[in-house]
Parts: sequence; C-alpha cells; structure tokens
Amino acid sequence: MQLTPSELLDRLRHLGIAAETHEHEAVFRVAESRSVKQAIPGAHSKNLFLKDRKGRLFLVVAEHETEIDLKRLHETIGASGRLSFGSADLLRDTLGVEPGSVTPFAAANDRENRVTVILDEALVRAERVNFHPLVNTMTTGLTPAELLAFLRACGHEPRICRLPAPAKVCTAGAALPSSHA
Repeated sequence: MQLTPSELLDRLRHLGIAAETHEHEAVFRVAESRSVKQAIPGAHSKNLFLKDRKGRLFLVVAEHETEIDLKRLHETIGASGRLSFGSADLLRDTLGVEPGSVTPFAAANDRENRVTVILDEALVRAERVNFHPLVNTMTTGLTPAELLAFLRACGHEPRICRLPAPAKVCTAGAALPSSHA
C-alpha cells in the first residue's frame, strides 16, 4: 500500500518535522517549474530514478540547476556500469509515484529497500530544500537535517556525494588559462 500525500505529511508531523507545503499547478520537468521556484524559498531539486546493468536502483537527488555527467555518475555512486533511467512501471512498483513526481519522500514507499538514495552534497548544504510530496501539484519544504531524519526513519540511509559535473569542452579559438601557456 502506497502512502498518499496526506499520509506522508502526517508522517512528517509525527517525526516532529515542521514541513511547509504549497499547492500549485502540476509541473512535470525542472524547466516547467520556474514560477513555483520563484514563489517558494529554498533549494529545489531534480530527481533521477536510475538503474545499473545489474538491476540495482538509485534515486539521485540534486539541486535543480546541477549539471550531472551521467556517463561518469556510475563511478561516483558505485553502480555497475553505466546507468539508464528506470521505466515508469519500475518507478511505480518501487517508489509508488508517477513520472514527474519523483521525490526523496517516495523512499517511504520502498519497503523492500531496493532503491539507494543518493543526495548531492551541494543540496544538503542548503538552508532549506523543497520536494514534491509524492505528487507534482504540491511542494514541501524542510531543512536538509529533517530530510535526512525522514529518510533514516524510512529505513534508507542516504549516501551524500559530490556528483560529477560534465567536462568542460574547449572550443576553437578559446584561450587556455594562463597556467597552460
């Protein structure tokens, strides 16, 4: 049985987490959420549901503007080979959410602990962080410490990593830094 957003918010309250939730229009992608981000203070996230070649599942949670080198990410998080995105059916089966509503709060629905939660260290340093409470028509804010407490209460010990950024590509005619001259 998957949690409803109301049950999730009740669980947060039960844990003593003073989360603040805002309702808004549905947002499916980071690019669509500009107005929501402007109205709600704190760091906002992008959440990637990934699997490796051995079928291990990962939920990578990063600040919404973080650029991630997906070709090297497997090295950072200890995955077997390159990663691919998990299917919508697999997402529903393991985390109980729909595409566009992926969130670290969905770890509460992963009762078999199939998903490893990876948090970007930059996001964890934010003063306040915001995520969908299982649906993409609301955003719930809390502190990073409260997020960690919630995940641990759900039986998920998150791994905090510095996610690999894409390599900078030199273009023709670009000047090299003076240390390379």
